[in-house]
Amino acid sequence: MPSALVPAEVAWADAVRTDATPDVLFPEEAALLTRSVQKRRNEFTTVRACARRAMAGLGLPPTPVLPGKRGEPGWPEGVVGSMTHCDGYRAAALAPASVARSIGIDAEPHAPLPDGVLDVVSLAPERERGQQIARGAWGGDPVHWDRLLFSAKESVFKAWYPLARRELDFSDAELTFDAAPASSVPGSGGPDRQGTFRARLLPSADVPDGFPFSGFEGRWVIHDGFVVTAIVTPPATVPGPR
Repeated sequence: MPSALVPAEVAWADAVRTDATPDVLFPEEAALLTRSVQKRRNEFTTVRACARRAMAGLGLPPTPVLPGKRGEPGWPEGVVGSMTHCDGYRAAALAPASVARSIGIDAEPHAPLPDGVLDVVSLAPERERGQQIARGAWGGDPVHWDRLLFSAKESVFKAWYPLARRELDFSDAELTFDAAPASSVPGSGGPDRQGTFRARLLPSADVPDGFPFSGFEGRWVIHDGFVVTAIVTPPATVPGPR
C-alpha cells in the first residue's frame, strides 16, 4: 500500500517485519558497520537491499549507497531517492532526475511519540490542529497525529536537504494535513487511513537564493501498524508549489 504514495514513475521497494537480512552489502558499505550492533546492521543492510530492488525497478545495476554529511544516501548520477527504516519496516523510493528533483520518505510505528518530543518538533498551530484530529475531526479509527506530524517533517527534511544543502529545523516549516475517507485494502485485514499534507517554509528557514519551492506537498498513509509519509518534488520543467 505505501507504494501508492508516489507516482508510478517512482520505484518503491520495502520490507516488512524482518530481522534476518541477506549479506547484500558492498565492501565499502560493510566497512561502515565494523563497530555497529546487530540491530543497526539489520536496518542498514535491509534498507539497502530495498534500494537495490528499487534500482532494478528503474533498470539500473546495483551500486553502493553511502551516507553523506547528514546521512543522506548517495545515489547514482541522474537518480534521486530516499530511504527510511523503523522497527519492523524499511523502504526505499527512487526516480530519474527527469521525474523529480528530490524525494523524501519516512516510516514510523503508528503509536504516540515519547513524552516531551511533541513540543520539540511542533509549532503551536500544528498542536492546535492536532488536538482537533484527536477529538475526532477525521472520524473513523484514531490517528496518532503527533507521530504523523513527526514523520511528515522527517520527509520534508529529506526532500529539502538534497536541494538546499542546509539544515532545516522542525520549527522552520508549518504543516497542515487532510484525510481521505478510510478505505479497506484487499488482503490488508483492516482499514487504511490516508491523505495529503502541505509544508510551508517559514521565514526562519535558511532558504538559498533561487530555491525552487516555498513549500512541499506530500501524501501519508497509516497501514499495518505503521505511518508512512512521502514527498516527490516536481521536476525542473514543472513549476513547484508556491
